[in-house]
Amino acid sequence: MQTVNFAKRAALALLLTMPAWAQAQAPAWPSKPIKWIIPYTPGGITDNATRMVVQKVQEQTGWTIVIENKPGANSILGADLAARSAPDGHTFVTVIGAHAANATLYAGRLPYDVVKSFAPVSLVGIAPLVMTVTNSLPVKDVKELIAYSKANPGKVAFGSSGVGAAAHLTQELLKQVSGADMVHVPYKGTAPALADLMGGNLQVLTDTASAMMPHVRSGKIKPLAVFSNKRVPGAAEVPTIAEAGGPAIEGSTWVLFLAPSATPKDIVNRMSAETAKAINSPELRAKFEALGIESVGSSPEQAGKFLDEEIVKWAKVINAAGVKAE
Repeated sequence: MQTVNFAKRAALALLLTMPAWAQAQAPAWPSKPIKWIIPYTPGGITDNATRMVVQKVQEQTGWTIVIENKPGANSILGADLAARSAPDGHTFVTVIGAHAANATLYAGRLPYDVVKSFAPVSLVGIAPLVMTVTNSLPVKDVKELIAYSKANPGKVAFGSSGVGAAAHLTQELLKQVSGADMVHVPYKGTAPALADLMGGNLQVLTDTASAMMPHVRSGKIKPLAVFSNKRVPGAAEVPTIAEAGGPAIEGSTWVLFLAPSATPKDIVNRMSAETAKAINSPELRAKFEALGIESVGSSPEQAGKFLDEEIVKWAKVINAAGVKAE
């Protein structure tokens, strides 16, 4: 009995001499609803993909996740809100290719660091871009488009949803590699550019399969190629750019999850694991395929490496083309 009492007294003494931080248990996470920032308007591929994944994560975990759309300034507004949020695991943000391009387009002017202000969580998916042309353009593949543009300098205009968008930079890459002579016409979103393409006022438009293929299949525009080294779900009938006689280059928009820098590693890893589990469920894989998105679900380390590579890739294109932010 004396031995037991001694052990109790020793344990109590040890507890009393421990610092307060050691006595306190780590707070449960999440301790409140998680805020998920999407720096774009509702309804686009970024918003749809995020909502599908987040809904599945909620079903898996029972967590409450509240999505907030914060569009503006080429995604800078929403990314800045996330970067300035407390790194306690209760704020996450979705970014796309514009996040990588902004590192160069707004060099020295961003209120955050594209890499250092965030903790990578997961690369959700990649959506290779589909290049289409107006029906009246007398070309049937990429090889003919390049030749036609050279024979008609300054007369072939390609549109995009805005300066620095993935579609814009991918077309600039095509110009640099092939010598094609095409003029960029930026629009405020894909919808007005698509309307001009279908109306014959624009010759070329590149965007996601989900945006372009319904109009391709209705016969309103012609598909030339997908900027990928393999055919993609959601546009399986469209050849790769190499198959269509063009250079073997790749261009895509993508969906990547980030958290504020200094978010605890165990929380980042948990969210990454739940994201991968959701993405690789048969239900979500099928939905992603319908949107022309290749499912990924990477580790935080893989997501960080991917982002670094995209920043370098598009910096070269932006600088070579002399692209300036609007």
